[in-house]
Amino acid sequence: MLNFDYQNPTRIVFGQGSTAKLARMVPQRARVLVLYGGGSVRSNGTLADVLDALKQNGQRYVAEFAGIEPNPTFETLMKAVQQVRQEQIDFLLAVGGGSVIDGTKFVAAAARLQDHEDPWSILETHGRVVQAAMPFGAVLTLPATGSEMNAGGVVTRAATQDKLSFSSRLLYPQFSVLDPVRTYSLPERQVANGVVDAFVHTMEQYLTYPVDARVQDRWAEGILRTLVEIGPDAVHKTDDYDTRANLVWSATMALNGLIGAGVPQDWATHMIGHELTALHGIDHGRTLAIVLPAVMQVRREAKRAKLLQYADRVWDIREGSEEERIDAAIAKTRAFFESLGVPTRLADYQLGAEAIDPIIAALDKHEMTQLGEKQDITLEISREILQAAL
Repeated sequence: MLNFDYQNPTRIVFGQGSTAKLARMVPQRARVLVLYGGGSVRSNGTLADVLDALKQNGQRYVAEFAGIEPNPTFETLMKAVQQVRQEQIDFLLAVGGGSVIDGTKFVAAAARLQDHEDPWSILETHGRVVQAAMPFGAVLTLPATGSEMNAGGVVTRAATQDKLSFSSRLLYPQFSVLDPVRTYSLPERQVANGVVDAFVHTMEQYLTYPVDARVQDRWAEGILRTLVEIGPDAVHKTDDYDTRANLVWSATMALNGLIGAGVPQDWATHMIGHELTALHGIDHGRTLAIVLPAVMQVRREAKRAKLLQYADRVWDIREGSEEERIDAAIAKTRAFFESLGVPTRLADYQLGAEAIDPIIAALDKHEMTQLGEKQDITLEISREILQAAL
């Protein structure tokens, strides 16, 4: 097992009816800005419940900021930063999925920059310039990214199609409310994307090379097997509380740092996927379903030991040669995504070989030229991965 330094300060309040407990978590004298995305939190009653809980808390000032996109943009978030400064906001509350929470993290950091500092530098440096951040909490409505219990995010600059990640230990939510009932009104597409996102988050930290981290491996395999078991029901049974509860907790556990402590991590699938979203507008979860099977195929030698372990422990594949077992594990992974209604080929999005060069150019622009757990995925290997995904 590798050395690690792990701390997660986020308080999790889990279960049906937990939104009402906001009254005990938001400082009573705080000037609060509630940030959210589209109209779904209004139509399903979540926003009303949040505002009622704050009212019960006796909040002296509550403002709203709507319109954070599914892939939050720098341009929109800077409007929220302006509102924070104009209205002297001192506590942020994200109500939504990973994009809203990611966006709120950016606002929390950008609002504390000095006037001479460029907010885009938060993204250009992947969070290294963050020296202070506003306190914030979250009410989760879409299980997928794990942003509710980690310190990272992804933001896109619409003007330049740059989609960049950032993180800082100052950007953990103080608390996150996880009520599985809040997910009942989600469209099937969003739930399916969330299952894939949680699955691939786990794989990025698991499918690398062995370091005898037995606890982390078993945790990761447990999350993967749970997602395989509940995935179809999570998508098609909208009001199955137990299924949704397990999905919510799986997605949170997939990226709160526990399974990634003391193990090598990959993230090539995500970096390539980000460019697909930025250039072609494909849902984040769907880009992962396109890229991961291709990464598994192209990197089968570098990942051989863990691929065989994955085949055995997640898919119960124990017969045949090593090559046959690896082939079967990759096929099972692709079939699982397809069973959720998530396509796994670039061709499914009317993209062919002509799309590869611009993606490679974007990776080069963003200095994503040494990806993977050993930083040995060059631009040429990224090209091979994209060709395998056609």
